[in-house]
Amino acid sequence: MDYTNTVAPVAEDFQAVRQFILGNIRTDVASIIEVSKHTIGSGGKLLRPLVCLLTARACGYEGERHVQVAAIVEMLHNATLMHDDVVDESSLRRGRATANARWDNPTAVLVGDYLISRAFQLIVGLENQTLTAIMADSSCVIAEGEVLQLNNQGNPDTTEAQYMDVIYRKTARLFQAAATCGAVLGNPALRGTFDTYARHLGNAFQIIDDVLDYAGSAEVMGKNVGDDLAEGKPTLPLIQAMKVAKPDEVAMIRRAISSEGALHLQEIIRIVQTSGALSYTQARAAEESGLAAAALAPLPDSPYKQALIQLAALALHRDS
Repeated sequence: MDYTNTVAPVAEDFQAVRQFILGNIRTDVASIIEVSKHTIGSGGKLLRPLVCLLTARACGYEGERHVQVAAIVEMLHNATLMHDDVVDESSLRRGRATANARWDNPTAVLVGDYLISRAFQLIVGLENQTLTAIMADSSCVIAEGEVLQLNNQGNPDTTEAQYMDVIYRKTARLFQAAATCGAVLGNPALRGTFDTYARHLGNAFQIIDDVLDYAGSAEVMGKNVGDDLAEGKPTLPLIQAMKVAKPDEVAMIRRAISSEGALHLQEIIRIVQTSGALSYTQARAAEESGLAAAALAPLPDSPYKQALIQLAALALHRDS
């Protein structure tokens, strides 16, 4: 996913975000710094901070506080990834060993806790109750989403509506937080516009992420193909495949979700691809991307608006 052009309008701000994060992991516990920098420095695209920066500028913001807000969003994001990797027993992310694999589960959980705590220290420093409330509410919703996903794990009867609820909470909500904070800084009257944009953008991003688990490659994605199935996660490609595949194929998928994991991964990938389930899932992502772009229609044209529209399109055309 090459999004160089989307970064260009806020290139200096974008560079400042990573510098701000690394400069504000302040502690005399050396291992916290080591583990945090391993995770944050592992090549993330900083999409959520980018949304915050572009939104703030699209709303006419001319200050510098959006850099700090964008950095806080990324710190929270990385903390959730560290916790996710422990829950999912993941060993690879962004092509590198996860913190739990390189160190251990307790270290990953506790350093993730530190990043959340440090992020909220920085939020309080902004002395803006609205921004603080957005971040606090979003953190709760994200945690709820992770628990809901855990509840659905191993359940082949999970519906598309339940799936969409989970991905909104666990993924789209932080995109929303990034965008709405940017709008609050620049023009609070536009908060609803960017709330809608970011919700659909986040949904599109996560749906494609789930497509890649059945259509990507480990080398490009930086994580193992079939991880979702191995963990018994009923993502949209599987949910749709169970609606349209042959009875024996549906039975195989149900068994895989319930208990067998990736035992028949290659066969299930074939079913997902040949049944039309993958095409359906990609079409749903395209629908979400289109809704994101449409939400920005009332805004006056600007390089920032165009970059946000392009970002929605790029969410569909990525391989990692």
